[in-house]
Amino acid sequence: MIDDAKMNGFDELPDSLILLIFNSVADVKSLIRCLAVSKRFNALVPQTESLSLTVDRVISPDSDSDSLFVTFLKIFFKSLHDLLTTSIKPHNPTRTLAQNSPAQILTKFDRVRSLRIELPAVDLTSDKGLSVKWRAEFGRSLKSCVIIGFKSVSTAATSETTGEGGEMDIAGGLKTRVMWTISALIAASARHFMLEDVVREHEEMERLVLTDREGEGTVVMDKQGMRECRLGGAHAREGECERSRTVVPSVKMRMRHEPKLMLKGGVWVEGATLVVVRPSEGKDDVDDSELALAAFGDGIHREAAQELLKSRSYMLEMNSF
Repeated sequence: MIDDAKMNGFDELPDSLILLIFNSVADVKSLIRCLAVSKRFNALVPQTESLSLTVDRVISPDSDSDSLFVTFLKIFFKSLHDLLTTSIKPHNPTRTLAQNSPAQILTKFDRVRSLRIELPAVDLTSDKGLSVKWRAEFGRSLKSCVIIGFKSVSTAATSETTGEGGEMDIAGGLKTRVMWTISALIAASARHFMLEDVVREHEEMERLVLTDREGEGTVVMDKQGMRECRLGGAHAREGECERSRTVVPSVKMRMRHEPKLMLKGGVWVEGATLVVVRPSEGKDDVDDSELALAAFGDGIHREAAQELLKSRSYMLEMNSF
């Protein structure tokens, strides 16, 4: 008879090959299930270096029922309130990991180098016809943020029926476009705050991307940015005030706007706006075009950004909030 143990070739596979498979799986939920398969899997799964985490719901320590959408709304309106008031907030000397937060879920892994987190879809705009996408890069604080938005998309035939006398700037005036920018920056700073615990707990991590299911907003951090975040966070946590997002520094915003923009294939976008945000202090090592084109993949948003870069730009400044 042939020994069953000799028939099991899987046990003969080296650990490095098993880890290569786990890194290809990447999905955190699937990998956590693998922990119960065998003692060998239980020992190897925590060594997975490339992970992808889809968060269906984030439960904060303050509430057992708030959805992520409600949480972001609270953050948004609380932040706007903070901009208008100077009330003193109570100190919060201890900060625990929120139940079901990304940091809590990832405690089972100890060698994470690359991580992608996907949150539920969160639309912070109230206008149904508005399409806004943004990408923010962080270190200890905001390094850059690129925002693009437009009100509607139509074919050339539809556009012709509007006529030259139609309402061209459907996306609204400067005030509306500044509100897009503020909304994106508040959402980005809230997401960065969520990542601080993850960055602090996984010191070997080199690449971190957090986005939402619809791809509306993305926060990225590279190795250098995470190092800055750890060093800065160690000082900020000492006696810091209670907060729900990272403070946005004073920024300068270069805005480009076209009431009506024609793209390839006879497609028109209306009220197209591109905003490149950088901290007021610091050198502009990368020009607007490089930041804008790197922020969006192939598609209508990248094409619109490319066209808007040809337009005249306007500089605005905003204080820290």
